[in-house]
Amino acid sequence: MQPLAHELFPTPDILDAFRRCTHLPGCLMLDSAMQVQSSAEQPLGRYSFLMADPFEWIVCPVGQADPLRPVRERLQAYQLETIEGLPPFQGGIAGLLSYDLNRSFESITPQGHDEFRLPALAVGCYDVVIAWDHQQNRSWIFSSGFPASTVAERTRLASVRSNQFEKTITSRNREPVVTTVRDRRPPIPVANQFEVPGPLGLTSNFSAAQYLAAVQKCIDYIYAGDVFQINLAQRLLFPANCPAAELYERLRQCNPAPFSGYFDLKRSTDTGPHLQIVSASPERFIAVRGRVVETRPIKGTRRRTGTPLVDIHAKTELENSVKDRAENTMIVDLMRNDLSRCCTDDSIEVTQLCELEQYQSVLHLVSAVQGKLKPECDLVDLIEAVFPGGSITGAPKVRSMEIIAELEPNVRGAYCGALGYFGFNGNADFSILIRTITVAGGWWQIPVGGGIVSQSIPTSEYDETWTKAAGMLRALNTE
Repeated sequence: MQPLAHELFPTPDILDAFRRCTHLPGCLMLDSAMQVQSSAEQPLGRYSFLMADPFEWIVCPVGQADPLRPVRERLQAYQLETIEGLPPFQGGIAGLLSYDLNRSFESITPQGHDEFRLPALAVGCYDVVIAWDHQQNRSWIFSSGFPASTVAERTRLASVRSNQFEKTITSRNREPVVTTVRDRRPPIPVANQFEVPGPLGLTSNFSAAQYLAAVQKCIDYIYAGDVFQINLAQRLLFPANCPAAELYERLRQCNPAPFSGYFDLKRSTDTGPHLQIVSASPERFIAVRGRVVETRPIKGTRRRTGTPLVDIHAKTELENSVKDRAENTMIVDLMRNDLSRCCTDDSIEVTQLCELEQYQSVLHLVSAVQGKLKPECDLVDLIEAVFPGGSITGAPKVRSMEIIAELEPNVRGAYCGALGYFGFNGNADFSILIRTITVAGGWWQIPVGGGIVSQSIPTSEYDETWTKAAGMLRALNTE
């Protein structure tokens, strides 16, 4: 059975629709805030999706065995036929896969500090999805009628829920929506933090000297033969000063990206403080369309200044950087190996290698690897084979994650995890949560990092973290 699909006339403004849904539990927006030209037939960032009020939540703590089993069970229980020619997500399971989900798949010793206690997995089962096709400037509401089981019940429920959401986002007579309020209790205590340059109140879990020493330790591990590459990050903290939805709109304006997103983990039965994910990610982790899988690792970064001659020099430097190309190709090989665990051998190919892509604040080298799922593998098998992404761990992956846990003082939480969806129709799309702010405990957490290889210079690696932070730090400005 296909979902009920209703086109919206006129096409609603995406930010207006978002504002009208932020009061609902589980509000999730997967937002193509920027289109990026690539070697693909279509530019990245064609579709956006908005959803809220899931009919079921699946939440798993860090370290739980077989955490994706409930996801697989729901995907088997709730199946949809795709309406071809329309946006690919038409209802499904969507939300957060924390970086610390890795501890369910590998024996990784946890870091010393975990102040915010994010779950390893927090996803909702969404029966209604509002979708935009930015290329055609059209929008639809999809409504599946789940969890009803009979055709008649599903048809009735799909219509009721579709009408409910259409009224929410289009009614001119409804009361203005109050966005999710900021938790006004004092920020929770955090582990050792160090003042760093930037907005007043910004701190890091590394001093500059400590970060340089950690980079050098990574280089030592590389020369000792433990690894070829390690992704190391520092966690910046800033006191929250506005609702998370407002922060998202600021970030969307300052640093638009093709895989932007907002996720409120607040459930209707929760009584504790809110926890939200606010992201401007440029990186696709994994996507599936018709059982064809794509991953798009990013390695290699330069800052954009807006000055043409300076940016031209940065482009030339990045494209010709032996060190950055080495970083990128190592991760391409790692992702080819990961995909081979669940894709047919003859289907895996590199469709884009170290191509330069331009974003608001930075330039990146981006590659793309594709494969086709084996007949016996499903979406959960795929995630278990490739999670977390190689571009934010290193190579070999398991040893890199062990070194990350040794050198980084705090758990990563949402950072370097994934945000996206498993469609009831078999499609999927997840971003990697870089350029991401986690709102929790009265703090904005802003981790930034980069890949360390044998040619790395510690001061340059430290500077690169601030290049990546620049767009997010602009969003902190309250003026």
